[in-house]
Amino acid sequence: MATRALCGGPHYGRMQSRYVSGLTIRPLSSGDTATVEALFARLGADSRTRRFCGAKPRLSEAELAQLARVDATHHVLVAYVDGQSRPAGIARLVRDGPTAEIAFEVADEHQGRGIGSVLARELAADARAAGVEELVATVCGDNAPAVSLLRRVAHSLDVRWHGGEREFVLSLVEPYGASRHAPFGVS
Repeated sequence: MATRALCGGPHYGRMQSRYVSGLTIRPLSSGDTATVEALFARLGADSRTRRFCGAKPRLSEAELAQLARVDATHHVLVAYVDGQSRPAGIARLVRDGPTAEIAFEVADEHQGRGIGSVLARELAADARAAGVEELVATVCGDNAPAVSLLRRVAHSLDVRWHGGEREFVLSLVEPYGASRHAPFGVS
């Protein structure tokens, strides 16, 4: 198992690929816009609208650079299905002290197969190991799969509405006396 470190931790930049539930999960290399573009190309119009909260036919160069940024505060995991060279999903975290913003994308043909859940568990484990206590996700109001995924990741969840978007604040800190038999509520 690879060392769990992220965002400027003692092993920053040395995380290795890991194999989880039929997926190879690896950290994105900083500036790897080709991988980001390859996954974006596998998202249909509805997936792009749900993920970006509006129509998104393409990513600008600036957006690509931002989404492919990996450094002391930006951590990105990429999932590959066995036998496939194209990415099946991406999980992204941007740290701000003990809090981090998260986002996920899963290729249309792989949605509903647990890839988002695996990425969420791995990203949350990396975040917890690095001392992140809360994750924040902004979700379009009608993105039921994303809402379901977030509910499975957190020990507790606070939801706030901002227009047509929901902001989820997920606590990664176990409540006093909580059992650890199922990490992050995922079985």
